[in-house]
Amino acid sequence: MKTTEELHQILSEEFGEDIIELKAEEVVAPWIVVKGDQIQKITKFLRDEPGLRFDSLMCLSGVHYPKENTLGVVYHLFSTTEKHKLTLKVIMPEDDAHLPTVEQVWKTADWHEREAFDMFGIRFDGHPDHRRILCPDDWEGYPLRKDYQVQEFYCGMKVKY
Repeated sequence: MKTTEELHQILSEEFGEDIIELKAEEVVAPWIVVKGDQIQKITKFLRDEPGLRFDSLMCLSGVHYPKENTLGVVYHLFSTTEKHKLTLKVIMPEDDAHLPTVEQVWKTADWHEREAFDMFGIRFDGHPDHRRILCPDDWEGYPLRKDYQVQEFYCGMKVKY
């Protein structure tokens, strides 16, 4: 079982500047920040590399950082054979929120990426079914962004909140 620090070292050796930083002193769990345009390549490496074998995407979540005008995607990975876990994070500007899909790396990302799109407006380039999954297709805005304003009316009906 490898620590996050050991995994950071492996990723830094393999990907250089695409691995932005290690946040090791975090309260809940350490994470590694990576460049968004390289996420597909990095996750394929983590899945396929002997000794790493991150075969499970446990969760993929969107995050809104309104003070920085950024959005994030957090990837919680686990290796069922090696028994180690890793959290990766990608940060991107609110007005250009897109990155490559990891659906081809882990099929479970299909639903998670659609949810991050629906709730935060993050686009996943190359996703095979990129459409809303929780809100109606004509819903306005992204409900989990911290600056979201609830629609007063939807389809002629008053929205009660």
